Amino acid sequence: MGNQKQKWTSEEEKALKAGVAKHGTGKWKNILRDPEFGPSLTSRSNIDLKDKWRNLNGNVAAQGSGEKSRASRGRATTTGAENDAICDPCKSSQENRNVPRYSEMIFEALSSIKDPNGSDIGAIAGFIEQRYEVPPNFRRLLSSKMRRLVLQGKVEKVQKCNYMIKDVPVGTRTPSPKKKEVRPRPTQSLTLNMYSKRLLDAAMYAAYRMSEAENKSFLAAEAVKEAERVSKLSEVAESMLQFVTEIYDQCMEGEVVLLA
Repeated sequence: MGNQKQKWTSEEEKALKAGVAKHGTGKWKNILRDPEFGPSLTSRSNIDLKDKWRNLNGNVAAQGSGEKSRASRGRATTTGAENDAICDPCKSSQENRNVPRYSEMIFEALSSIKDPNGSDIGAIAGFIEQRYEVPPNFRRLLSSKMRRLVLQGKVEKVQKCNYMIKDVPVGTRTPSPKKKEVRPRPTQSLTLNMYSKRLLDAAMYAAYRMSEAENKSFLAAEAVKEAERVSKLSEVAESMLQFVTEIYDQCMEGEVVLLA
């Protein structure tokens, strides 16, 4: 027993693995005493079992790390290819070199749908997906591209979520930028007319405010008159109530009251 130079057989390794599975790591004496595994390990000691088990675990760990490394390299390669396809669908493969870019696809969709109220993002995406191969995240990329075209002034956003082509010629080509219109400077007469119009607007606004103030003043005067009338009615009612009370008291005392 205890001969460390003796090479381990496959039967011994199998018995060691089964013993660890049954008794647990570190229970070397129990494994050697076990009638199921002990006969196969008669030439081994506790230290032999411990060292062999450490070597077996080291080999398994090394194999696992190598597999993880190969898997990581594979994922990195796949991710790079996916990113290239996402960045530019026209360059994702040799077969798709003639596929138009997103902007051309969008102009083609808007020109073909021809909705007077504009086309929503779902209709545009459905049109493109029926005609071209697109990546899985195409709709998210399409939304980003639509926002960029709106900022560039090539596509106009109408209502809340509909889009229309803005000043784009027939076809799917990108419109050429418009030339800036050179406007002549306003003459002195035009400046005077603008100034007169502003004065007229200000006078009309002042007249409106004055009329509104007079209306409020009239309503206030009418309210004062109404309050005075109600006050007089209240005084008459109070006098009448006092008179009736006096007559009632006299009647209760047995007096005869004559009303003229």
